[in-house]
Amino acid sequence: MTPADARPSADGIPAAEDVLRAAAGWAWFPRGSEHVRDDLLLVRYPERFGGGVRGSQVSSTRSAAEVVERALERVEAWGETVFTFWTNPADEPDLEEELVRRGAEHVDTVTVFARPTAEGAVDVPPGVSAEVVRTVDQLREVDEINVPVWEQRPLDGDGLRAEFAELTAALDAGTGFRVLGRIDGRAVSTGGCTIVDGFTRLWGAATLDGDRGRGAYRAVLAERLRESAARGAATALVKGRVATSAPILARAGFTRYGDERAYRLTR
Repeated sequence: MTPADARPSADGIPAAEDVLRAAAGWAWFPRGSEHVRDDLLLVRYPERFGGGVRGSQVSSTRSAAEVVERALERVEAWGETVFTFWTNPADEPDLEEELVRRGAEHVDTVTVFARPTAEGAVDVPPGVSAEVVRTVDQLREVDEINVPVWEQRPLDGDGLRAEFAELTAALDAGTGFRVLGRIDGRAVSTGGCTIVDGFTRLWGAATLDGDRGRGAYRAVLAERLRESAARGAATALVKGRVATSAPILARAGFTRYGDERAYRLTR
């Protein structure tokens, strides 16, 4: 897909096939992770993010049962016990029924949303602001939000330096950035962006539990849309959790393009 392919149609709504293709190709490789790509993509997460293996992006001529069995063999070879698989309409074959047959637990659902970055303002209440993260001190504030929200380990000195180097490189290249949201100057919310082929992927949104519902998420969203448009991304793509961000995204002008579901097997 080229950047031109990702641009909104004449009515301002991204083409469904472009959105679903971009959503299917979206995967995260945390620093320190391992991954293999065979019948599907398998990513082994580092302990800082809870460990385990995430699977997605199935493309195979094997049966669903064979694909799942081979994936579980790799999970075992890595010495892991938890396998989480995210469904996508582009999967071939579809593994959902086979995972359920094996006793997998449905643990999460996200809705795939998209909208033009430059159209439609997001309402932000007074006293709430957002800024692009450009300093180590700001990144430390981001970590202080992410640790309790995502139940992950805090960055140590080496991790903070490595993450800041990655952040600076992405900013310099125009391929991504992070945003920090504040209420009356206090850091309470954050979210990141990665720009790929004309899409800006909005990820990692987190707001401290006691500050939810006060507009911080909307401020972070508005800043990510504005900065992404300035960097040439025409379309915003996000996977919003049904129970939390999905209603906010719908009110902010995002169009729904379907759901992805997570299933977990523990061995």
